[in-house]
Amino acid sequence: MGKEYFLHDQYLKKIFSNIQDGIIIMNQSRELLLMNPAAERMTGWQLGGHVPYCSYCQNRSLKPNENQCYLMQNNEEPYFLSEMPTYHGKTLDVEMSTALMYHDQETGEKEYLLVLRDQSIRKQKEEARISKHMIKKLIEAKEDEHKRLAQELHDGVGQSLFSISVALQAIESYVCDSRLDAYLTEVRSELEKVMSDVKAYSYQLRPLSLDRLGLVATIQSLVNTIKSDHQMNVDFNTNVIDRCYPLVEINLYRVVQEALHNIIKYANATNVKIKVFKDDMGLTLSIEDNGIGFNLNEVAGEGLGLKHMEERVDQLGGTFKIESTQSKGTVIFVEVPKWKEESDD
Repeated sequence: MGKEYFLHDQYLKKIFSNIQDGIIIMNQSRELLLMNPAAERMTGWQLGGHVPYCSYCQNRSLKPNENQCYLMQNNEEPYFLSEMPTYHGKTLDVEMSTALMYHDQETGEKEYLLVLRDQSIRKQKEEARISKHMIKKLIEAKEDEHKRLAQELHDGVGQSLFSISVALQAIESYVCDSRLDAYLTEVRSELEKVMSDVKAYSYQLRPLSLDRLGLVATIQSLVNTIKSDHQMNVDFNTNVIDRCYPLVEINLYRVVQEALHNIIKYANATNVKIKVFKDDMGLTLSIEDNGIGFNLNEVAGEGLGLKHMEERVDQLGGTFKIESTQSKGTVIFVEVPKWKEESDD
């Protein structure tokens, strides 16, 4: 029996010493009688000192003969969230609970157990979750607006310009004056340029092929456009034949679009390799160029394009990596764990 008691006592001491919650014993005057290491690290208080009141209890209105400590006054409350002053003058978000551990009926002396649970990490995680949710909603709102504007340019402005072009062609058939005919030719040339610009702006905002044909067809179309407009060889390889989850399609397309924009603008590359492959683990995207590369540390605070790419991948629960060596090019690597709706599997 003695051995069992000893082992039990040692076991409780280990729990007391290693548990992450702060455990404190104080008397009714709030004098600190005992505390575990976690409580010391959390608060910086010292034995013999007094446990301060939390921010709520410091300011709450009291009724006659009411204990200023909310938890001691309301024994039925299992826990309470508030801010507790620490030794360095700051406050700590904590979840608190109290329990009466000892009561001497003759002297009226009481000792209380106070348990503190640090909520700062939980608060940080909640703030990060809210921030991530807000970024997601902002991206979705931006893409919805891009889709609306692209549709308006294509169906509204584009169709109106096409109607003007047809009308101009009809007028040209009746013109016999060479000078007027030359002027109409200039007008038609300018009109065709505007129509081409409107089509390009619509495509940049949101390619119609992305919603109609999917990610692979849209990347291929983008690659074909770049190969025809720029002196750069772009190879695109994929084993994806199915449609992806819409959120995956638009975000990965934006990553490819932004990466190619950066390569054209900064990299001085002659060759680019784009790969999109899927397997049982998910979908991977890699974009590799043979350009001049750059120092990642130098653009860490300036590369908004890179930051936006990373945010888009983060919305998909994926990972975003970039490696770049000066004079040896850059590689962007993306992994997405979920690329299709679960109902499609």
